[in-house]
Amino acid sequence: MRLAQPLAREVVDQLAISFGVCIRPVPMHRLDSLTGQTTRLDIPCGATLASKCPPCAERNRKLRMAQCREGWHLESEPVIAPNEPTDEQRWLIEHRADWQAKRDAAAAAGEDLTEFDEILAGIDADIRRSGLRGSVLGRSSTGRQRSTRRRQDAPDLPKRKRVSSTLGRLYESPDGKRFRPSMFITLTLPSYGRVRDGAPADPDSYDYTRAARDAIHFSKLVDRFVQNLRRVAGWDVQYFATVEPQKRLAPHLHLAMRGTLSRKEIKQIAAATYQQVWWPSTDRVVFDGDTLPVWDDSVGYLDPHTGEVLPTWDQALDAIGDDDEPMHVLRFGEQVKPIGVLAGTDRADHLIRHYLTKYLTKSIAETCEPDNQRQKDHADRMTEALRYEPCSPTCPNWLRYGVQPKNARPGQAPGCCRGKAHKAEHLGYAGRRVLVSRKWSNKTLTDHRADRRAWVLEALGLSATENPDPHRYTWRPIKPGDPDLPPLGERLLAEIANRQHWRALMQRLQAQADGADLSATGEEVAA
Repeated sequence: MRLAQPLAREVVDQLAISFGVCIRPVPMHRLDSLTGQTTRLDIPCGATLASKCPPCAERNRKLRMAQCREGWHLESEPVIAPNEPTDEQRWLIEHRADWQAKRDAAAAAGEDLTEFDEILAGIDADIRRSGLRGSVLGRSSTGRQRSTRRRQDAPDLPKRKRVSSTLGRLYESPDGKRFRPSMFITLTLPSYGRVRDGAPADPDSYDYTRAARDAIHFSKLVDRFVQNLRRVAGWDVQYFATVEPQKRLAPHLHLAMRGTLSRKEIKQIAAATYQQVWWPSTDRVVFDGDTLPVWDDSVGYLDPHTGEVLPTWDQALDAIGDDDEPMHVLRFGEQVKPIGVLAGTDRADHLIRHYLTKYLTKSIAETCEPDNQRQKDHADRMTEALRYEPCSPTCPNWLRYGVQPKNARPGQAPGCCRGKAHKAEHLGYAGRRVLVSRKWSNKTLTDHRADRRAWVLEALGLSATENPDPHRYTWRPIKPGDPDLPPLGERLLAEIANRQHWRALMQRLQAQADGADLSATGEEVAA
């Protein structure tokens, strides 16, 4: 009977979740440089998965919903004008130019450039801290280029004259009504074998190698699809997309697009989109088991039998000839589903809630049904297929195929990569779950978060004015075991009480706005 009684500490977590309180807060000390006062605050962990912190995950999901809804059906062009550089930023660029000239002169004289490079690296760090984006030197090219000629087995794409716009076509009905529709597109990967109830009907014939490679490089295929989409449309297509798992545990894409194309064109673009992975071949296993390359501090990894130095990553890429085939080619499957959507309709809200953001609080592996043992076995097989599959140029798995990984270091071994793609909760896809174009809503995620905060403060009658001095506060994390840090349960109880007070005040203000004779004011919260 005693074991059947609920634990008090678990009830605290359950109550905190019901009130939207973060159950994994990060304790911080905040020092006010004006008053000298130090305050202890609990910062929400900001988790995106409900398995780690349900309140933070749900808060992030709703924030993404607001971001998607606000940018999907814009009627005017978003204007993003960069601010004028400050005097400090101009001085830093001038300072950088002086030291770059000194370095160039030293390089021409054959002097040691170590000191100059350290000074320039420090100036570049100051430039980034000043608020300038990007690199002073711009993008650098490695000089290795592949032919841009399209594959013979891929259809050609039409090319329209490009216009400077992010909005789709405006339509007008015979009765004078004007509307600008948008689209919702679903793209899936091809079949790797017959599937029944979320698991392969015949696991032995299921192509796990191809499924693993498609999952690892899926984000590159999505980028290529967007490029082709903009090329065919003729305008700067803006999108909000989410990568979510299918029941067979393969990633697929939901994409909200501003503007419309015909369904036939969308399917043609998907069929013509492909991504070639020009990596060294992994068809032959060179080192396995206890026979692994050995490290030498002077040259890198060596063949344990012959003592020969393994080819570096750059050397392995240079060895790929123009007549060779790519290591892998990605394509979308035949299931392409484009849907037209109008602003303010129930369909638009349904697609945002139940497709674009429904599974953002779950990892890809969490879609496995608890009672489906065949699907669990399928996930285990997929994880095993990913174990020795290279996920990036720096992946230690390249040693298995006789190639030194990029930026090789001692202690690396095949099957021991710490990349997200090899973890069971990701099942190959290590990219971002939400993909948003830069001109989608003309706001960053921080701007959307500030809008929600300002709305709450305005409803409570408090000032939403931000502190104009960004350097006023200094934050310092509180280490675990600090004697001044109360137990987590005590901090959660205090936050629950605070949320109860805020919720009661919001209800009173809502009743007051509806005409009730109440006297609640925002100053109660400040007190």
